[in-house]
Amino acid sequence: MLAGSALILRAEELPAEKIYAQTLPSVLTLRVESKSGERYVGAAFLALKEGIAVTAWHVIYDAAKVTAKFADGSSCDVIGFIDYDETKDIAFIKVDAKDRRLLPLAGEKPLVGAKTYVIGSPKGYEFSIGDGLLSQIQNVDGFNQYQVSCPFSPGNSGGPILNNHGEVVGIAAWTRNGAQNVNFATPANEVSNLNPDKSLTRWKQLSKKKTAFSSSDTKKRNSPANESTQSADDLKKFFHKSAGKEVSVTVVQEGQQEKFTFTVPPDFVK
Repeated sequence: MLAGSALILRAEELPAEKIYAQTLPSVLTLRVESKSGERYVGAAFLALKEGIAVTAWHVIYDAAKVTAKFADGSSCDVIGFIDYDETKDIAFIKVDAKDRRLLPLAGEKPLVGAKTYVIGSPKGYEFSIGDGLLSQIQNVDGFNQYQVSCPFSPGNSGGPILNNHGEVVGIAAWTRNGAQNVNFATPANEVSNLNPDKSLTRWKQLSKKKTAFSSSDTKKRNSPANESTQSADDLKKFFHKSAGKEVSVTVVQEGQQEKFTFTVPPDFVK
């Protein structure tokens, strides 16, 4: 009996190529233009009901325009969001997508050591799949998050984390700077706390004061693939506005990252 049960469980597990093939039509690449003109890439996936996609809130929180693209080449504008949770870093966006498969959300919490997959657009390389393990369940920012060893790069944010049955167990959220493959996802069950039937909020209705992340919260805001080049003057303006505040700055040089956290003195930039 035990041997038979084990065979049944193994039969339910899907190979990576099958998971990718059945998931791909439901995954979107998001190209976002912020109110300040910054451009970056994120990911999202269809779930819950037609016309709703799930993504990470930090990908779209200050958006002025968002375009969604599917792997078959079709695209559509994303006119706004339905609901969000800033702390859990998840959001529902409204997309014009009909007759497409909705990804199933896992009904059970995954076990540490379980196989996981991520699909997204790392560094703008659209619809890429990577694999890893659920490394641990960590309490970060006051709630449990999934630490995974799936490779994350800018552009993975908002993409689905899948188990070996092709079910969504999490939403790709952020990477620990200065570490290797120490990545975090919001558990998929947190999606149930949002309301897919709320009225639409268009991008022009976004309130910066209500939705802006703190300047020290770079672990999330750094996740989307930034396609714009910020000048030294932009950096100076940032430090002028941040005088007296604690900030975290990540410096990337020759492929190596270093993170600095400090309180900006008033005369830091002259």
